Amino acid sequence: MPDIRDFKDIHAGRRCFIVGNGPSLNLMELSFLSREISFGMNCIYLGFDKFGFRPTYYTVEDVFVAEDNNKEIDALSGMVKFLPQDLSYCLADGPDVCWVNFVRRYEPYPQFSADASERIYWGSTVTYLSMQLAYYMGCDPVYLIGVDFNYVLPDYADGKANITSREDDVNHFHPAYFGKGKRWHDPRLDKVEPSYREARRFFEAHGRTVQNATVGGKLEVFPRADYARLIGG
Repeated sequence: MPDIRDFKDIHAGRRCFIVGNGPSLNLMELSFLSREISFGMNCIYLGFDKFGFRPTYYTVEDVFVAEDNNKEIDALSGMVKFLPQDLSYCLADGPDVCWVNFVRRYEPYPQFSADASERIYWGSTVTYLSMQLAYYMGCDPVYLIGVDFNYVLPDYADGKANITSREDDVNHFHPAYFGKGKRWHDPRLDKVEPSYREARRFFEAHGRTVQNATVGGKLEVFPRADYARLIGG
């Protein structure tokens, strides 16, 4: 079973890709990621066949995603899965699972962990967990793709924090991602943005960068990178 300490600076000075789950993934050629260090998240497995890659690492932290997709997550293989210890009640242990101390409640918010072997902070998005892992592994630069930062809330959400979908998902690359019957949280981008700003501040304070290579989208916290130029890099 992997230990989080085994990953300290394992990719020092190498670029990596944190792959979000936005609709923009459908506009991209992603097979190049099979040759890259990459982080996949949540229900990224719905796109494995279409996109032609499997991530190096997998992360999940949302309770609804873990509970509603535990069989699919447990069945994932060929990648190291970084899972919060407090989700061990619904996600199985295994030879490819690395449990992490994931801190969900803390003040002041947000905080970025310099040492993932001690703790990783919640930042209102699983992308923030992946950023802290990428930092711990020494990755530089870190590229975001498929992080559209744009959600359409259905009328029946009506201000609810917890939503059960009644229709196909329009906010992710696959209609079944949060499709009918799936539970999801109001994404609260007003809480995500401060986390992203803290990630940028932290990386840059330590001489590294996070860049947004998403095709389109509304995330402007990070400097933009041209995805097309990265494919042959």
